[in-house]
Amino acid sequence: MSLSTRLSALAASVALVAAVTAPVAVADTAASASSGAAAPAAPGPTVNLVTNPGFELPAPNLSDWGSIAGWSCTGGPAEAAVTTTAPHGGTSALTVTPANADSTGECAQTVAVQPNTSYTASAWVRGNFVYLGATGTGRDVAPAWTETTGGSWQELTTRFTTGPNARSIGLYVHGWYQEGPYSVDDVHVDGPAPAPAVPAGSVPTTDKVVFFTVDDGWQRTPEAEKFIADHHLPITAFPLPMPAGTDPGFFQRVTAVPGSSIQDHSVSHSDLSKLTLEQQQVEICDARDALTRLFGTAPVVFRPPYFAWNADTLQAAANCGIRTVLTADADFSWGASNIWHPGTLQPGDVVLMHWANTLATDLPRALAAADAAGLKPAGLVDYLR
Repeated sequence: MSLSTRLSALAASVALVAAVTAPVAVADTAASASSGAAAPAAPGPTVNLVTNPGFELPAPNLSDWGSIAGWSCTGGPAEAAVTTTAPHGGTSALTVTPANADSTGECAQTVAVQPNTSYTASAWVRGNFVYLGATGTGRDVAPAWTETTGGSWQELTTRFTTGPNARSIGLYVHGWYQEGPYSVDDVHVDGPAPAPAVPAGSVPTTDKVVFFTVDDGWQRTPEAEKFIADHHLPITAFPLPMPAGTDPGFFQRVTAVPGSSIQDHSVSHSDLSKLTLEQQQVEICDARDALTRLFGTAPVVFRPPYFAWNADTLQAAANCGIRTVLTADADFSWGASNIWHPGTLQPGDVVLMHWANTLATDLPRALAAADAAGLKPAGLVDYLR
């Protein structure tokens, strides 16, 4: 795209946004009562739902090099970096320098929301032609923008009301073609928090089923893959993003049986009960985003490493769009045959295993235990809906 074409596009964009955006860089798209749209939900306590809003939290161990905790930037570390030079608040801000003429330097994150609910998004920005907006709200949302902040920090604000089917929105900030670097800090999406996720060690059902779950992903063997395929086993995989990204084809194959799925197990396999809510949210949301990019479906179940969780885990998971925080009530990993309740496996039991060099023998032992109890493996997510 030529410079003149870009400038024409910029002028058209500015004209369009100016037509629908308030002069103080605020866009309010809440449906009026006369529009016939569903009324917004009754407001709850207002909280900031953004992950790492002030860019103060480091990326977890095992994250991609140069990643920004909670955020995905189109240009990666070549464009986006956390800096400590003159932040708006705290000690850090994000500075994005588009690497070429075809980049606006967009950074974004997914935010869990409630349907038919009003939210206010805001951010402090510095630079020329900086935009803040939201996608996936279920209704049109005009971005907030500024032509220039004159070298100082300026707050952008946009308000929106979600549609009846909205469960998450894409929050974004970006600059414009050939307009130079911009900075952003203290980002907010203010509104009611989702209800905490539900903790579970088993699934209430009278069906004669059990659920095979397999964690981590560091050791992937063809023998385990073959056993899963030969026995048509539905598997719920909880891989960490790094091994999943190393061999995504393996996880696609071992979860090819109907009912199988790939779910969230954090980024770094840390004991989350020792982390703050904000740090836990980074661990869960960043893993969700990585797995969604790899496999095309957002996780809805989270397994806490070491089964270590607390009330903050349940809220952090919900803030990442997770409905269930799942442990297990039987462990058949590394040659074990532990059932953590009296008797044999029972309907709805969740069986823990690991992607380990013993999995090819752990799976048949777990399957034999299920057969002895008159149970069959089933798809976990199908029973959690």
